[in-house]
Amino acid sequence: MLSDAQKIISDSIAAVLPDEAVRRALTGRSFPGQVVLVAIGKAAWRMANTAYSVLGKQMDRGVVITKYDHSEGAIGDLEIIEAGHPVPDENSVRGAKRALELVSGLTETDTVLFLISGGGSALFELPLGGATLDDIAALTRKLLACGADITEINAIRKHLSAVKGGRFAHACSPAHVLSVVLSDVLGDPIDAIASGPAAPDSSSCQDVARIMDKYALSVPEHIRQLLAQETPKALERVETMITGNVTALCDAAASSAAQLGYTPLVLTTTMNCEAREAG
Repeated sequence: MLSDAQKIISDSIAAVLPDEAVRRALTGRSFPGQVVLVAIGKAAWRMANTAYSVLGKQMDRGVVITKYDHSEGAIGDLEIIEAGHPVPDENSVRGAKRALELVSGLTETDTVLFLISGGGSALFELPLGGATLDDIAALTRKLLACGADITEINAIRKHLSAVKGGRFAHACSPAHVLSVVLSDVLGDPIDAIASGPAAPDSSSCQDVARIMDKYALSVPEHIRQLLAQETPKALERVETMITGNVTALCDAAASSAAQLGYTPLVLTTTMNCEAREAG
């Protein structure tokens, strides 16, 4: 019984490891033009390393933005930037700026291979317009003090970012964007994973205004003006593949159990509560 349990656990984890997730997404695909890689998140190095091993010289250039001490060495000619998590820092901004530089001037035949994993929201940040990291941090602290939930906080933060809320994918246009995502958000809402840099934003300026009014928040005029700028609500030539998530993990566990002669029953893939309540 113990050996069966260990095999089920091992098979489940193997199915959602960054390496295997990226390999599944890229194997058999062709890329006619330039391929520019941008990888963000705590698993960015492993995802980028696998992508490089699959594509090799097809990859023209790229940047890997990951948490401090999460790089495991050079990956060809790709640039590697380690940055702050869970709080964005100046290296988060440097990485986002470099990513935007690399995807500028692309054509319709080119592809931006965008690899996203947990932690991407903090590691990949560029304040919009005249805003600063301090501005975003101060407003986030106010929202937390008022009891705002994560959806409300993310709506505000996306409207103050030059790369969140679909703005990064918009900057890649007219190139094709292929997003390969390891989801750490229950239900896989693509505009919530890493704050949706390559997904149409479901929150609007009207939502932001309601949140600001709800908590009676006052902000400097330059921040108020930025919050009134709408995020992209539609994006063309963006393809998203969620290759590692809770559902994939549970499916792999069920498959492994069935092969061992058990009759598996997946109770849920969306449980969201305190561990003691789940137990």
